Amino acid sequence: MFCAASARAGMIDESGLKPWENCALCHSLDGVSRMAKFPKLAGQVPAYIEKQIRDFRTARRTNDGEQMQGMAGLIADKDIPLVAKYFGALPPPPPADPPPDGERTAGQALYHTGDPTRGLPACASCHGKDMVAQSGAPRLEAQHADYVIKQLTDFRAGARTNDPGGVMAGVAAKLSDSDIRAVGGYLAAVPRN
Repeated sequence: MFCAASARAGMIDESGLKPWENCALCHSLDGVSRMAKFPKLAGQVPAYIEKQIRDFRTARRTNDGEQMQGMAGLIADKDIPLVAKYFGALPPPPPADPPPDGERTAGQALYHTGDPTRGLPACASCHGKDMVAQSGAPRLEAQHADYVIKQLTDFRAGARTNDPGGVMAGVAAKLSDSDIRAVGGYLAAVPRN
């Protein structure tokens, strides 16, 4: 008669793994995740990655199923900057194919200009390449369109609340579903240089 012991967490030998290798299970060692539910981390701002890890650890940020809370808890405090630096130093992800022209044009306008008539600032005013260091915002270029769409939708619905000062919640509240799709599609096709 065969009798198997039940599996327990912690049975995998993690000795010798680099601190970012557990992250690679979802985000890939090259930082270019293959599934849109996992953001592309390659070329991301290290300070932003650190903040998200810490926010997940303290449940200031949550996600569907709370997987990231558990994974972030596996990273030792001293290793959080190493993980962030590793992914931030990787070559940026390639952009996706552009969305249809009308969506691309609308997304491009919202990203670069915003919509003053609705009180919408340009996304680039915080997320632009030259602004992320001072704003603390992430780089969004070449990110999965569906990931951007999910995050904006979550900010709008109040399901994501770890933005400093509620800025993203306020911006997302003014975006329509078509605005969100347009921005996500546009950003996915823009190179992250």
